[in-house]
Amino acid sequence: MGSVGTAGTGAEGTADERRQLINVAYRLLGSVTEAEDAVQDAYGRWYGLPRSRRAEIRCPGAWLTTVTSRICLDLLGSARARRERYVGAWLPEPLPDRAEWGRAGGGGPADGADPADLIVRDESVAMAFLVVLEAMTPAERVAFVLHDVFRYPFVEIAGVLGRTPAACKQLAASARRRVGEAPAAVSSATGRAEVLRQVREAWEAKDIAALVGLLDPAAVLTADGGGLAGAVPRPVEGGARIARYLVAVADQAPGLELLERSVNGVPGLVARRAGVVVTVAAFDVSGGRVTRIWAVRNPEKLRPWAREGRLGSADWSADPRAPGGS
Repeated sequence: MGSVGTAGTGAEGTADERRQLINVAYRLLGSVTEAEDAVQDAYGRWYGLPRSRRAEIRCPGAWLTTVTSRICLDLLGSARARRERYVGAWLPEPLPDRAEWGRAGGGGPADGADPADLIVRDESVAMAFLVVLEAMTPAERVAFVLHDVFRYPFVEIAGVLGRTPAACKQLAASARRRVGEAPAAVSSATGRAEVLRQVREAWEAKDIAALVGLLDPAAVLTADGGGLAGAVPRPVEGGARIARYLVAVADQAPGLELLERSVNGVPGLVARRAGVVVTVAAFDVSGGRVTRIWAVRNPEKLRPWAREGRLGSADWSADPRAPGGS
């Protein structure tokens, strides 16, 4: 992929590409851990080439991008089987804003290098967007992300997918239709932050009526515990049911601290207990009301958020029909 390599031709040049590769891989896989593994694998293949072969490659960054994308394509192809074995709903790994935690003062993610810090936060990493990407076929996702997000030409994408440029263009068009069919969040960042501030306050006060007023009647909450943390196995549908569910969670988790934090670059909420992040929630807001909530509880997906200690015991597996439920 000649247009994407901007580094030099030596080993030092390839290291400069890591940020770009992590950004591509995260959008393709929805997992910081898997993205890092894919990039490491690509670098391993690069350094596994004979020195003479590496010297022949005019643009190492382009070579690495092609290899990383192919590795991601293979992983996406096997993802269906992995999702079938996954306990409950699978959600992408949420991204923190480490600078924001630093301003907050303690209790946030530890300092130091982390793949999550290399990922640029924009609309293409918003949780709603990543969830839509999950509905695409592997080939659609690769074609769409590489072309529409990173602006790679179809002739180069064809080299990744092993298809003609025309076929890759059709795949991207099909993926684009999926994105177009998804409900759009229309609230500004400021408006979204204000709505979430009100949600936090109502949740802390266990005010069901206030929560119902802030939730769209057709809102949906999806939680991901991965079998490692309590989470409802199926989405909770309906604003009133979600409101009662959230209050049931608060009742069963004394000492739960709610923080307003950026999640994948947009306002979200983080639940912390005894100084440990136990849940990261991303939201879609439209017309001044919350329409979607994605709550990630799987501790393996919260590693970029964790400061120390073990996962707290806040019980997000509470049935919405439990105390206060329908």
